[in-house]
Amino acid sequence: MADTQSAERRSENMRRIKSKDTKPELLVRRMVHAMGYRYRLHRKDLAGKPDLVFGPRRKIIFVHGCFWHGHNDPACPDRREVKSNQTYWNPKIARNQERDLAHQAALEAAGWKVLTVWECETRDREALAARIKGFLEG
Repeated sequence: MADTQSAERRSENMRRIKSKDTKPELLVRRMVHAMGYRYRLHRKDLAGKPDLVFGPRRKIIFVHGCFWHGHNDPACPDRREVKSNQTYWNPKIARNQERDLAHQAALEAAGWKVLTVWECETRDREALAARIKGFLEG
């Protein structure tokens, strides 16, 4: 399937996509802060520059976009198959997944506990709050 946008328009769209301070990440940050937890953001000295780092607890939260990180849950409403330029996007998303697993393994090997929050999970805030609280308290 051919791209429906011009190269200039597609480039502009891609340029606007952020890697941090995304809506799901900001929602999780506000939620965690309201629960009374304090954290550091995007520590560059840790594998994958985690979104939220709880140093004394040795816990980390990544907030992943379902499309960009290839969420494989069939029930995910944000999951969608690549329709255009599959030769570029499918390997790119696969590399993102491999990198995510490598970062998680490196962090766990260094003694960190890791929680991944998917973009689609931010829709049910009560369930997400309970999941995060259980992770941070456990």
